Amino acid sequence: MLYAILVSMTKKKKRKGRKVRRVLKREATTGRWVLHEAKARFSEVVRQANTVGPQHVTVHGRNEVVIMSAEEYARLKGERSGRLLVDLMRKSPLRDIEIEPAAEPSPVRDVDL
Repeated sequence: MLYAILVSMTKKKKRKGRKVRRVLKREATTGRWVLHEAKARFSEVVRQANTVGPQHVTVHGRNEVVIMSAEEYARLKGERSGRLLVDLMRKSPLRDIEIEPAAEPSPVRDVDL
C-alpha cells in the first residue's frame, strides 16, 4: 500500500498536448483569440490579420479588440481630405445662390487708450 501511494505521488500526469494544439489551430482558423494566446503568438495574429482577415481578441470571454491589416483600416476609415464634401457642394443644385453676410456691428469696439 505504501508503494502505491509513493508511485501515485511521483507519477507524472499526462499532458493534454492534443487538446491545446486543437484549440490553437481552431483559434488561427476562426480569427478568435484569447488575450494570453494573442500575446504569446502576436506574430501569428498579425499574419492572420493580413492574410485571412480581422482577428478578434477576447478578455474574460468578451470581445475587446479587433486586429486588422493597415490596408483594411485605411479602407474603413476613409480619407480625411474633405474631397467628398467639396464634390457634394459642386454638384449641389444650390451652388449658384449667393449668400451675403449680414451687416452686424462688431462686438469688439475701438477704445481710445
